[in-house]
Amino acid sequence: ASDKARRAFDLDSEPPAIRKRYGFVDKYNPMDPRRCSASAFNQRLLLARRLVEANVRLVTVDCRWWDTHVEGMDSMKNGFLPRWDQSYSALIEDLDQRGLLKTTLVVAWGEFGRTPKVNKDNGRDHYPHVFNAALAGGPVQGGRVVGASDAKGAFPRNNPKTPQDVLATIYAHLGIDTEKHYLDHAGRPVATLPFGKTLDELS
Repeated sequence: ASDKARRAFDLDSEPPAIRKRYGFVDKYNPMDPRRCSASAFNQRLLLARRLVEANVRLVTVDCRWWDTHVEGMDSMKNGFLPRWDQSYSALIEDLDQRGLLKTTLVVAWGEFGRTPKVNKDNGRDHYPHVFNAALAGGPVQGGRVVGASDAKGAFPRNNPKTPQDVLATIYAHLGIDTEKHYLDHAGRPVATLPFGKTLDELS
């Protein structure tokens, strides 16, 4: 609610070269109701950096993208990935150059994995056994891969991590005590995070 946070939404005040670095990319519309489009989300990542700079403690960027059931490779190649590659790399670079990356944990994370086999519609379906997250900044040591799948991306091969481990890392960065219990409506204690260790504790 601060004036500084309100001013963060004025993207026109940002130097044109920085706005261009994040990218002005049109929405991708595959013209097929069975397929996901990709919104023009690049400038949202710039807004995220401006909100962080304005001392907003938690920022979520919604890229409006989820399924690749139909023509998934084309959707990724021509839809999501060009927009993502440009704006995500710009965000990490921008935070680093401003000295904000050391105190900002950036988590890029979807909600599910995708099948290692392509389906009959040249896409990939929901798959729970393997998926990934990209973490940068904050307490995370960069430039490394933690854990690996088998050659087909079907099952964990070594050093597997769980979603709870990613949550533990996020909570630790935010200063949230994962051991703390809260009482539910019936007076029963519920743990903040029932299990999970930070990535640094596990790697």
